Amino acid sequence: MNISSIVVQTLPKYLDEVVQNLKNCEACEYHLHDEKGRVIVTIEGQSVAEELEKLKIIEAIPHVVAADMQMAYSEDELDAHMEVIANGDAVPKMLNDDSIRASDIVYNGDLKKKDDLATFTKKFDATKR
Repeated sequence: MNISSIVVQTLPKYLDEVVQNLKNCEACEYHLHDEKGRVIVTIEGQSVAEELEKLKIIEAIPHVVAADMQMAYSEDELDAHMEVIANGDAVPKMLNDDSIRASDIVYNGDLKKKDDLATFTKKFDATKR
């Protein structure tokens, strides 16, 4: 199970409407807000991809300016990926393969540059465990 906190931002004049829509939304659980238009909600999902789908629902609520994932906890996924790391080589085989050029090695660690996070998470979720 994955649990993530989301900070939702709206203009103060729309705060009551956005809070009510979030409370009525089945994609998240409302927790609190302030007078500046910041609202805290949490989402749950079986995978990161499911959480991203719920985040899209929140972003589509009228007058939501931004909805950003702040903290995430992924117990099952973390355990599975830690098992892969624990049972794998400390150095990926491709880094010790002299037949592979350094320019052909793709780095996938920078999420800020991912244009399509949904596709990335599906590939990430499919990591062999």
